[in-house]
Amino acid sequence: MYLAVGLGAAYEVDKYFLYSSLTRSARTFWLGFLVATDYKINFRAHPPLAESIQALHARNAERLFDLLWTNGGLYLKIGQAIAMQSAILPPEFQKMFQKMFDDAPQNEWKDAQRVILEDFGKTPEELFGVSFTGEPNKGVMERTARASASVAQVHWARLADGRKVAIKIQKREIAQQVGWDLWTFHLVPYISERLLLETDFVNEANNSERMADLVAGESRLRGRVYIPKVYRELSSKRVMTAEWIEGVRLWDKETLTRPWQGRWRQGSPGCRGAPLDAPNRQKIAEVIRNHPSDEHMKPNRDWWKGTNGKGGLGVSLKDIMQTMVDLFSAQMFLWGCCHCDPHPGNIFIRRLPSGKPELVLIDHGLYVQMQPEFRHQYSLFWKSLLTFDNKTINEIVQSWGINNPDVFASATLMRPYTGGDNSTSAGIKRTMSAKEQQERTYEMQQQMRKGIRDILADEKKWPRELIFIGRNMRIVQGNNQYLGAPVNRIKIMGTWASRSLVDSPDLSYGTKLLNLGRHLLFKFVMFSTDVVFYSSKVAQFFGRKSNLEDDMEASMKKMAGDMGFELNHSVFEG
Repeated sequence: MYLAVGLGAAYEVDKYFLYSSLTRSARTFWLGFLVATDYKINFRAHPPLAESIQALHARNAERLFDLLWTNGGLYLKIGQAIAMQSAILPPEFQKMFQKMFDDAPQNEWKDAQRVILEDFGKTPEELFGVSFTGEPNKGVMERTARASASVAQVHWARLADGRKVAIKIQKREIAQQVGWDLWTFHLVPYISERLLLETDFVNEANNSERMADLVAGESRLRGRVYIPKVYRELSSKRVMTAEWIEGVRLWDKETLTRPWQGRWRQGSPGCRGAPLDAPNRQKIAEVIRNHPSDEHMKPNRDWWKGTNGKGGLGVSLKDIMQTMVDLFSAQMFLWGCCHCDPHPGNIFIRRLPSGKPELVLIDHGLYVQMQPEFRHQYSLFWKSLLTFDNKTINEIVQSWGINNPDVFASATLMRPYTGGDNSTSAGIKRTMSAKEQQERTYEMQQQMRKGIRDILADEKKWPRELIFIGRNMRIVQGNNQYLGAPVNRIKIMGTWASRSLVDSPDLSYGTKLLNLGRHLLFKFVMFSTDVVFYSSKVAQFFGRKSNLEDDMEASMKKMAGDMGFELNHSVFEG
């Protein structure tokens, strides 16, 4: 009896004072034990306690998903990180983890209000100069969040001075849970460190301002990319106030391409001085009076769609993707400052007065900083992939502790690398015979585990930055594929990689001059990729449904199937 009372009291203390941190950690360790035991007993050709290996994977994928979703907070971030890498996991895990990108439930306004009060010592009304009762000469703020993610939620406001802002407020429980969560995930310290930085909005503001400066200093991107302003005087470690952006999400192809019905030589709302009309005071009073639990006071600002509402930005998908690939290539190869979460929800498109698209990049919490030596190696590695310079590829990947250059090269390009000796896939195929399906599945997955161990042969040398750089590239590849592969992504990235070895400010003039000659030769060699790309575009014009990215994905799936695992790139479409 005393034990039950003690456990009940501990549970209540944990729930109300530690935001269930102990319960969440205990739940995690129990699940880890359960899954490990299940695989120890049943991961074999004929599992004694499962119908098949596929059934074993399915039930453990569901267990892991339920844990991450139930625990929430940083657990969702961990789940999303797994989801972005899940192409190498069994298909049962891939299908389950697609759901990790669903919107998280938002916290009540009283919790958001307490975060502001704790960080600033002021109420939202005092800090932002807003009124929730419709007072004249005051700003307005929506207490209902416009978006809610695993760590924070975003509220719209119009300040008393007329600025329209997005106020990102961290969920109150995160600060208490983060220490326990990172301790629980201590086995993946590099990932944990990056996720911890995502909970520090001062770090996000720093990343945002640095990226704005880098874009402004690069003539090839200036005027094509926009980074929203951060208002430091209204920001803290758990609250970030930034310029509100009106734009079209990347996944809305129809609105991006439908004809423009706004004025000639005028940009879309907020772009290059285009007006953001103020909220209607009468409508605000009505919302406050009749819909206090669902406040939506921001004007729609869709005048550019015309009277019938069927207009669009009228911009080119090719121009959009060219800008996107240019931006993330510059981050990787030239600046070494890489945004690692460029999914469609973090990219807005606006129309410039010229009719060209402007790409707006938001959510700068997850970045990796690449040391100059690694960045130069990575640039040379990419350039060598496209020229089949196997000697240089082998030297670089071995310095990274990787014993399997073929598989790693294919994973980097996201298409089968055909310049190597294909020893890995050949070796796996030799071991496969016309066995019974269950034995074949088991044997192939065992071989794949060995292949991954070969890639991570020396974990001390393996650059941890590759985890998040690979995530960036896969998302960009998925974006290009979704828009119909309007650009030759691999050629653009290869050209930036080669050119960065000329433009990088930390290289000597002699090295730059030598690399310039090599770059000119590289551009000549790249003509062959144009032949493949435009052949694919001609085939599309004459009715072929697949694009170049589809073809490369099909080739990757075939290669992966030969090696014992199944790729499902739909996990990257969130």
